[in-house]
Amino acid sequence: MEKVRIHKYLADCGVMSRRAAEIEIANGKVLVNDTAAEIGQSIDPEVDVVEYNNIIIKPKNDEKIYVMLNKPIGYVTTLSDEKGRKCITELISDIGERIYPVGRLDLDSEGLLLLTNDGELANKLMHPKHKIPKIYHVLIAAKITPEQLKTLNEPMLIDDYMIKPVQTEVIGEVVLKMTLYEGRNRQIRKMCETANVRIVKLRRVAIGKIKLEGLQIGKWKYLTPEQINYLQKV
Repeated sequence: MEKVRIHKYLADCGVMSRRAAEIEIANGKVLVNDTAAEIGQSIDPEVDVVEYNNIIIKPKNDEKIYVMLNKPIGYVTTLSDEKGRKCITELISDIGERIYPVGRLDLDSEGLLLLTNDGELANKLMHPKHKIPKIYHVLIAAKITPEQLKTLNEPMLIDDYMIKPVQTEVIGEVVLKMTLYEGRNRQIRKMCETANVRIVKLRRVAIGKIKLEGLQIGKWKYLTPEQINYLQKV
């Protein structure tokens, strides 16, 4: 069989995205024939034995699965957690196939999370060049001032990186709608901290045209063909 790069193999098998695979490989968590894999290493899937988290990774069938989950607060967006915290895998165990998240929501946030075993699509959606908006509703502790709102709508230095302006609107007395195109680590929380705005609850309600549409917290459902087609074309 033709050889394939190890990070691509893990993505094609529905274990994680290519980017996440490179991180796990660098951390020594992926083995090939009982030896720690190296970034850029090529393998022969018919000959080499690939392990991750003590599980032998085998090629998946060609069936692609696309799911949306309404993630509750208190769950980490990983397939396993060395600290023993609750993982989103507990919420999707009845799917019966290994799928992985497209992007993340932090432990204290809730809302829309996409999951799939389509490594190519996941890699595309997480690439910085794809400008698919992520929309959040942010419940805050007190009515926002004009100065605070102005700050949130301006470019801001976060973790030594100048983020682009984030469209922030007031949609309720203490509710903000924030539309992100970059999605840096805990970006909204760091922005609000900079603007001295205290967050009570942070919820992602849409990714582009994909919306929760009444999906209950902790529940999942398959994406429709129209939604899948939309993601493939963005």
